[in-house]
Amino acid sequence: MYMPIVRQSLVERNTSETQIRLALRLTEGEPGSLAGSCGIGFLDHMLRAVCVHGGMEIELTMKGDLEVDCHHSAEDLGIAFGQAFRQAAGDKASLCRYGESFVPMDESLARTVLDISGRPYLVFDCEWKNERVGELDLCMIREFFYAVSYSAAMNLHFKMLSEGNNHHMAEGMFKAFAKALDMA
Repeated sequence: MYMPIVRQSLVERNTSETQIRLALRLTEGEPGSLAGSCGIGFLDHMLRAVCVHGGMEIELTMKGDLEVDCHHSAEDLGIAFGQAFRQAAGDKASLCRYGESFVPMDESLARTVLDISGRPYLVFDCEWKNERVGELDLCMIREFFYAVSYSAAMNLHFKMLSEGNNHHMAEGMFKAFAKALDMA
């Protein structure tokens, strides 16, 4: 009888700027969900998309110094997510290592290619027209994925092939990441 490997983890990260508790479970092809909030509405929207399209469940309790700005929260959430994914992947038995995805969001087209080999690196080819979407400074998307790539020891390449509305660009990028991660 086939017994699926249970891939889950729990990460707690407490600094002077953030307190994070992130429980992650990889759902093996089933849609996932997000319970909780990082305190930045647009980043919650993107993390929910990663869960649904990446086949993972996340329970998140987080408090950050948002009265300063969103930097510490976005970066530390990336660190916690990367650590949780690396722990949940474990010895990577039965994982195929590589993943790629193209995701269109209306006029925008995002491509993500990744390798969960244990060698961290980030290539991020995207230019934003606006400074922010909602309360998220768009420059923090690169910082989030930089933190993910190094904490998860993942080689991660992003390219925005067709630009447009910054909300569409960001959403395409996060969904392409999720689908590539699910493939790997």
